[in-house]
Amino acid sequence: MVRIFDCLKSIYAAVFPVLILTSCFTGVESTPKITSKHVDKEGASVSLIPEETFLQNVTGDSVGLWRDGKEFYVTDSRISIALEPSKHKMPALGDTLRFERFNEVSSMIGKNETEIIFRQPDSLTCVYRVGMSLDELRKRPFGVDVPFTIEMSVVEKARKALADSILYIRTPVWYTLDGGNTTEGKKFIPVKVTSVEPGNLVYPLRVCFRPLGRNGEMYGDACVYMSVSDNSKSGRNFAMLFSLTDPRLHYPAITDEVWSCIQNSRVAKYMTRDECRIALGAPKNIQRRNVIT
Repeated sequence: MVRIFDCLKSIYAAVFPVLILTSCFTGVESTPKITSKHVDKEGASVSLIPEETFLQNVTGDSVGLWRDGKEFYVTDSRISIALEPSKHKMPALGDTLRFERFNEVSSMIGKNETEIIFRQPDSLTCVYRVGMSLDELRKRPFGVDVPFTIEMSVVEKARKALADSILYIRTPVWYTLDGGNTTEGKKFIPVKVTSVEPGNLVYPLRVCFRPLGRNGEMYGDACVYMSVSDNSKSGRNFAMLFSLTDPRLHYPAITDEVWSCIQNSRVAKYMTRDECRIALGAPKNIQRRNVIT
């Protein structure tokens, strides 16, 4: 029995060899939010609770608040597949639809449904149908998500909350203002919000900013795409993209040299595991092997 056990130990040691290999992402989606559970090597903790609730009121209007002229930005020309068939030209990417009125109709099975009538830029109308009565719609505490559109009141609420704010960006994944191509930036540096605009099919907000501080002039104006309502399941809500205060203050034990590496998403010799995580994000996977010296 002892011999068999020793043999199994030998096989195990041979099959599971040698070091720890870690692969990391630099994108914000892979970087966990720093919370009170994350403590640096000197014991300093960070809580981002204010960031998690900062834009919690940036939501769509309930149907009872919809008024004639309420605007919706079209994010994709495929909106035509969501609208009622029409002989008129359908909306295109970049168009602004304006709410006109509700119209209650009866479905083929006799159920009351609601048509939402929109005016297009050329004054033609288009119709989106919702499978519930107008009374049911008005009782909902939230609005109606019209496919392939962004509710402009959401953009305006975010604009009022963020306009001219000085924030600290938490992601090095920036986008150019012309064309929205990705560009390499720095993280944990101060930026000034210059505008908030309609986003894209996935993220409703486009937050444009200007880098500030030392070496900020090396980077031109850029933007990030952001979700709303601080949805905790989103990798791009406000708390994942921005900090209201300088994150550097929470890590007094980290040297300026190491912090510069972190801001540029780089690692260097003798950096601790926590410092590497802050620099590169959480590892996608970890493979462990025993090292024989």
